[in-house]
Amino acid sequence: MIDAKKVTSEKAVLIGIISQQQNEIQSEEYLDELEFLTLTAGGVSVKRFVQKMERPNPKTFLGTGKLEEVSQFIQSNNIGTAIFDDELSPAQLRNIEKILDCKILDRTNLILDIFAQRAQTNSAKTQVELAQCQYLLPRLTRLWTHLDKQKGGIGMRGPGETEIETDRRIIRDKITLLKKRLIIIDKQMATQRKNRGKMVRVALVGYTNVGKSTLMNVISKSDVFAENKLFATLDTTVRKVVIKNIPFLMTDTVGFIRKLPTQLVESFKSTLDEVREADLLLHVVDISHPNFEDHIASVNTILDDIKCADKPTLMVFNKIDAYKHETIDDDDLVTERSKIHYTLEDWKNTWMNDLEKESIFISALNKDNLDAFKEKAYEEVKKIHIQRFPYNDFLYYEYKEEE
Repeated sequence: MIDAKKVTSEKAVLIGIISQQQNEIQSEEYLDELEFLTLTAGGVSVKRFVQKMERPNPKTFLGTGKLEEVSQFIQSNNIGTAIFDDELSPAQLRNIEKILDCKILDRTNLILDIFAQRAQTNSAKTQVELAQCQYLLPRLTRLWTHLDKQKGGIGMRGPGETEIETDRRIIRDKITLLKKRLIIIDKQMATQRKNRGKMVRVALVGYTNVGKSTLMNVISKSDVFAENKLFATLDTTVRKVVIKNIPFLMTDTVGFIRKLPTQLVESFKSTLDEVREADLLLHVVDISHPNFEDHIASVNTILDDIKCADKPTLMVFNKIDAYKHETIDDDDLVTERSKIHYTLEDWKNTWMNDLEKESIFISALNKDNLDAFKEKAYEEVKKIHIQRFPYNDFLYYEYKEEE
């Protein structure tokens, strides 16, 4: 596994494609995100390479000519790492390594590396290690190129297990062990959830780096780790919150991202169970990000995958303090008004106003409109609370609050 302590700042080139499934604008957005991921992992993006093609080359991802261009740049600028914006197959990894002669990472490997750095608890470390093992297993061949130089002869005949077969068996055994360990962790976390009683559970969900942990700190008056980097929070944090006369539990969960590795979705099952068992979702969105609508779609896709799309949801559009819109001069008769010219008021009158889900605009960092958010959250929690508790219990909470 990757040792996070040995990770140092290193120069890298980023590589993506423009294809039938991914146009030029989308490709640029994904590479912007890949650059942020690289920075979070401790690397520095030096140059980007993009090629237009119908579909990735099944052997080398890029075309031969483009790959040669990348190779020349890497050799002449002493670049140590090439990072691809899609998951590479074992064959592609092996072929690209032979041509570029440097460390090759794909988007999945990069995200796994960040998760390995961020994991703090035994649960998170186990989940990340399982995902890494599942990713590594089919790619072991590229780690054993020295075996190509072995010759047959005396002592090399007959049945026996080759070094790579031994290593595969070790990895499979490790995966089995980690899965058993996760079953135990899942049971422990399920017991913890059961011990919380019948209090209403609220889960913060959203794209990575949208301000969920900052909002958690403001509402619960706690000190959950928050940082302007991707995946600052891996470990689920639960805090008791009281708004007016109603207590409830608020959970801060791991952030989602586009092209989230399937290994992580599976291994972080126990973390996602917090979302599954929540009574109310607070879907936090960074409205200052130019692609926030794509972020919403990505989160909704994952919520749909884990059967949580139908839960009561409050859309929380965060970072209004950082939101900026383009302006059009009065003399400009050519430029047509589009979404980049929308003010916050304009956005509020679009589909956001037609949503079946409630929405609110805030700045968790500057505490702007926080009272209105608390009122909205209170009303949503109250609906669930009244259904769950007898009327007398509700009066009891109200009485205790007044005392």
